[in-house]
Amino acid sequence: MRFLHQLRRVLVGFCAALGALVLLVTFTPFTSWYGLRLAGEWHDPDGDILIVLGGGDYSDGIPAESSIFRSVSTLRAYQAGHFRKIVLVGAIVGSEMRELLASRGVPRDVLDVENASRSTRENALFTARQLAGESGSKVLLTSDFHMFRAALAFRRAGLAVRTRPVPDATKRAVRFWRRWPAFEDEAVETVKIAYYYFRGWI
Repeated sequence: MRFLHQLRRVLVGFCAALGALVLLVTFTPFTSWYGLRLAGEWHDPDGDILIVLGGGDYSDGIPAESSIFRSVSTLRAYQAGHFRKIVLVGAIVGSEMRELLASRGVPRDVLDVENASRSTRENALFTARQLAGESGSKVLLTSDFHMFRAALAFRRAGLAVRTRPVPDATKRAVRFWRRWPAFEDEAVETVKIAYYYFRGWI
């Protein structure tokens, strides 16, 4: 009986905590606030080389929402800036993003692809290898919630990058019914940050 009583207390406490979390995420600006913290400095630096990290795709090969957000921001950055090269990074969607950007008028000779990496750490290591000896300033573009870990990983790999975060979790969190999926991305990213930190990768 004592065990059942303790188990009941644990379950009640867990349900109460989960309920409080759901209320916090759904009815407060917490998700947007945390996304902004992970994004860091929010500005749109110009440069010579724009490094764009892919955000995954669906099973049928169509770029996922994060990849679309990043592609649109890449197009706008190219149209507004002076980037002479855009490196699309990631085995999953690098080539797909290149086709999308080319279809919107970005010259193919501007678009380069790193299509071997399958993680943020590999993104950084393989891109650093691919850009070895390349002169000019480098700007990193990825989703707001991903930027903190990505920027640290790239700098750890030896690439001095300035950051150009993309509204992603913060954009989705504008509508309360989309806050929970955005928060899930932020929560998973927080675990990955801790993992990368303890592995010495950031």
